Amino acid sequence: GLALGLWRRQAALAAAREDEEEKELRQRFMAPPVSGLRELRRRRRELRSRMELLIMETQAEMCRALAALDPGASFAVDTWERKEGGGGISCVLQDGEVFEKAGVNVSVVSGLLSEEAARQMRSRGKSLKAKDGKLPFCAMGVSSVIHPKNPHVPTMHFNYRYFEIEEADGTIKWWFGGGTDLTPTYLNEEDAVHFHKTLKEACDKHDPKLYPKYKKWCDDYFYIKHRGERRGIGGIFFDDLDSPSKEEVFQFVKSCAKAVVPCYIPIVKKHCHDSFTPEEKLWQQLRRGRYVEFNLLYDRGTKFGLLTPGSRIESILMSLPLTARWEYMHNPPESSKEAEILEVLRNPKDWVH
Repeated sequence: GLALGLWRRQAALAAAREDEEEKELRQRFMAPPVSGLRELRRRRRELRSRMELLIMETQAEMCRALAALDPGASFAVDTWERKEGGGGISCVLQDGEVFEKAGVNVSVVSGLLSEEAARQMRSRGKSLKAKDGKLPFCAMGVSSVIHPKNPHVPTMHFNYRYFEIEEADGTIKWWFGGGTDLTPTYLNEEDAVHFHKTLKEACDKHDPKLYPKYKKWCDDYFYIKHRGERRGIGGIFFDDLDSPSKEEVFQFVKSCAKAVVPCYIPIVKKHCHDSFTPEEKLWQQLRRGRYVEFNLLYDRGTKFGLLTPGSRIESILMSLPLTARWEYMHNPPESSKEAEILEVLRNPKDWVH
């Protein structure tokens, strides 16, 4: 009887501890996780669960940091479900004092890969062996695009994601992808150096070769071919990352995700009250047009989302600004501030050496 009483007391304590832990996690996140807290706890050693917790934490950290800078505005928090499997949490702030539109999305989806999406992956060199034409997959990630009102505050984007595909013989193929990049309307060298240095420090913790490699990849990826210019001043970008080991890549992705607030928020704080002219606002609108062009024509994540059955279009197109402009034959005057940023977009710079 004594042993039974002791066991009951221990069980009650464990249950109370679990409830406490659950409450704390709920307060830490913007909404309950897609997979549910109990399920995540049950499988907490599995990488899928740890990645889901990381993207939830990254979403909450960024949303809180943005909300603190724009106290008059608040995030609309939408949780959505996908009938094919999984769902997501979209947090969007619109028409604030500081941010015209800021979105931070989490999605955790599973199901069968569409033929179109599989073709896109095979074109990147993935040999995916389907069983009866079916490829079960699981994909999760956090992605964010922040469009400030002030033309002296840059737009920023980040995305960190994890993918698993089960092949015909039961083999699990997995990889990580992601990156963080900055798109200023006007060039501020000090901000560019701060942004790149913060990302370099995150990479250097793991291997000093990573930053130069992923900085170049970022410059090459965010290239608007038909304009002959980059979307912004870059940052880091990588995809299909599956070595040296799952744990090492996860730790690297975690360092990158933890760098998103420190690389960007100080820049917003520094410039959100700068004065600007109607001409500067107009230039911002034209640069936003370029942002839209890249996202709709070239962005891999947008394409994958649009090709995935049951995906949530509102979340995929959250990256687009509230306002943008396309003018016929607009060319800024030589040696103007507008021409200066164009020069850097055409010829990327090394900001950290």
